[in-house]
Amino acid sequence: MKKNRFQILPTTAKILAEFGENIKLARLRRKLSAEQVAERANISRPTLLSIEKGMPGVAFGSYAQVLFVLNLEKDLLKVAVDDTLGRKLQDAELTVKERAPKK
Repeated sequence: MKKNRFQILPTTAKILAEFGENIKLARLRRKLSAEQVAERANISRPTLLSIEKGMPGVAFGSYAQVLFVLNLEKDLLKVAVDDTLGRKLQDAELTVKERAPKK
């Protein structure tokens, strides 16, 4: 049995698996075969199948190419757009000046 060389957290593995399943469902809704999508994305069919399984070793660019073929590439722009925790952390470290700036 081939050992996975990528060690990822179980939570991350679950998210990647769900991401891959979502990509597969999007392909099936469009009635596109794995061969069609792989060819249009300029990747091999086994790479597409690895994407659809959420394998962590697949290059991010390959995921992006498949999303482009499925007309879902703009979904990538939604990642971290609403970084509530990051903004709270940033605001917590902001210093308030004691005096108003001179004009």
